[in-house]
Amino acid sequence: MTRLTAEFWVQAYLARLRFQDIPAFVVSHGDNTAGAVLVKLNTLDGQAVAFQRSYDLMSGERQWVELAKGDECEIDASVRKQREFDPDLWVIEVEDRQGRHLLGEPGLE
Repeated sequence: MTRLTAEFWVQAYLARLRFQDIPAFVVSHGDNTAGAVLVKLNTLDGQAVAFQRSYDLMSGERQWVELAKGDECEIDASVRKQREFDPDLWVIEVEDRQGRHLLGEPGLE
């Protein structure tokens, strides 16, 4: 199975969000080929959730899991720690009062 590059996935994700009129932008540009992607959902009420891809050893599938949830300043601190640990990390910030991020949609999960 062919894997998509991180940059290709990020651009496709941003296009899908734009199609749904959900604002999003790249906070940190990671490695174009193999950088991991972290998505921060900002609900514009002082709260946020950070998601990362995780590999399920039992099923062999990759899925989006919640890394952290709470006050936006705490989530930003968590994201900063992740970036210090992984300089190749992509960070995408999604801003949506309804909490939409589309990560469970076909092709993005």
